[in-house]
Amino acid sequence: MVLTSGTLGEAFDVPRLKDVMLKLQALGAHNINLVTPTPHKDAIIAALRLAKAEGLSIPVVYNTNAYETVDTIRSYEGLVDIYLPDLKYVDPRLSLKFSRASDYFDTAIEAIAEMIRQVGFMVTDETGIAKKGVRIRHLVLPGCVFDTRSVLAAIKERFGVGCPISLMSQFTPIPECTVKPLDRPLTQREYESALDYCISLGFTDVFTQDLTSVGRSFTPSFSDHVDL
Repeated sequence: MVLTSGTLGEAFDVPRLKDVMLKLQALGAHNINLVTPTPHKDAIIAALRLAKAEGLSIPVVYNTNAYETVDTIRSYEGLVDIYLPDLKYVDPRLSLKFSRASDYFDTAIEAIAEMIRQVGFMVTDETGIAKKGVRIRHLVLPGCVFDTRSVLAAIKERFGVGCPISLMSQFTPIPECTVKPLDRPLTQREYESALDYCISLGFTDVFTQDLTSVGRSFTPSFSDHVDL
């Protein structure tokens, strides 16, 4: 089985992927971060099993938009230590318009529930480095604070105010985008309104951002190459 990455990058078979994980650990990496790994599930699971059998002990992170089936998440049980899911929308009109998935919320909330069942809420070590658990991320979108309130209320209702969340402000419009309101950045007033509502709900573990997070500097260069 070969793991590929579209038109960029290299083809990795399972043994090479396993070797990369172990090399990253040897180089001092804090974790193995699997970003949008769903299309390569079978290869990744096989590589993780081999790597753990050969001494991989640093946390494995599953970094996802949460539009996942419960069965997919369940297949990682015992292999993933940290889940970082987005919860993007509640309103199906927004999820259809922006992500072509009117069932996004119903699908994502069940996937996140499975993640929490497996590993609980996020815990960190004495230096603040995540070791295990779930933190839900929500990116506040311009013109969509009404839906952010729905997302936060849904998290509280399903998982309680102790659920760790990250309320993000870093939405960065691209010049090619003409879909309103995604053709402009988030405003300070919009983000503060979202944060005020989050605080009013009583959440106890919230990561926040200021608007200096907006910009292409937070967008990775997918053409960069690192030999491993």
